[in-house]
Amino acid sequence: MSTADAILSVDLVSKQFDVSAPWLNRVLERKPRLFVKAVNEVSFSIPRGSCFSIVGESGCGKSTVARLVTGLYSTSAGEIRFGPGTAGRAVRVQMIFQDPQSSLNPRWRVGDIIAEPIREMKLRKTENETRERVEDLLRIVGLAADDVAKFPHEFSGGQRQRISIARALASEPELLVCDEPTSALDVSVQAQILNLMRRLQQELGLTYLFISHDLSVVRHMSDTIAVMYLGRIVEMAPAEVLFTAPQHPYSQLLLGTIPDIHAPNRDRSPQTGEPPSPLDPPPGCTFHPRCPLADARCSREDPVLRAHGRASVSCHAVAEGRAPALDRKDT
Repeated sequence: MSTADAILSVDLVSKQFDVSAPWLNRVLERKPRLFVKAVNEVSFSIPRGSCFSIVGESGCGKSTVARLVTGLYSTSAGEIRFGPGTAGRAVRVQMIFQDPQSSLNPRWRVGDIIAEPIREMKLRKTENETRERVEDLLRIVGLAADDVAKFPHEFSGGQRQRISIARALASEPELLVCDEPTSALDVSVQAQILNLMRRLQQELGLTYLFISHDLSVVRHMSDTIAVMYLGRIVEMAPAEVLFTAPQHPYSQLLLGTIPDIHAPNRDRSPQTGEPPSPLDPPPGCTFHPRCPLADARCSREDPVLRAHGRASVSCHAVAEGRAPALDRKDT
């Protein structure tokens, strides 16, 4: 994918964490230092106005990528670059967190929560203009202007997430990093929040980096989807390509877990094994202990993310033509 018009480019980014025991314990118990490579040479770019989603099981590194992009973590290797912002300014990035209850200050009124970035960045000249902007943002996300005087505990989970979205929009960002923004909500409320985010994207020209473990959530949000496994991207493709013809065995495994009302009794390969410990990942392809197509090469040689049609896949079986095609166009 060309990075010329990308709002965000991530180039071979890695992040490792030191999870060693304290120094004295290591000396007395003669234990070495331990490191976890949460993200391992991840690369992608996001065109303006699009939605790029990262999916995978818990612990695969997708939330770490979100925190690297927003600057909450520093990279261990690689480079993160932003394209030019509007009006000659730098690209503004904001994050929407998974749990709206813990991400909102319970002692602040909603009006102050949303107004804080406006005041800190001096986006409005007077306090009256700031208050008008806060009320406008509440209306944009489907709440009432009178809600400025309430506290977060007076709202439902879905309403609190709307407040989080309004706070993120207060700084007039161009890129929103959404870390599982609907996973703490009921299914019916999830749909409302996703529809709101799609509407805001169209009206405000926003770009999304969307993190989720739920493929059914990202299906109608995403332009491009990257599937992560143990810190690496194993497949990356346009959303319709991934859902109709997934190539990597892990992508096929994830898609096989989505319920299908049209074929409730379809044949599905049972999931085998558990993800290995990130403290001691297997050599070669890290998915090979769970992969039905693995051979000797898979256990000793790292696969490279290569283009296969409209997708990019990191799999020896796909590169060698040993992987059977999975056609899901009927779903």
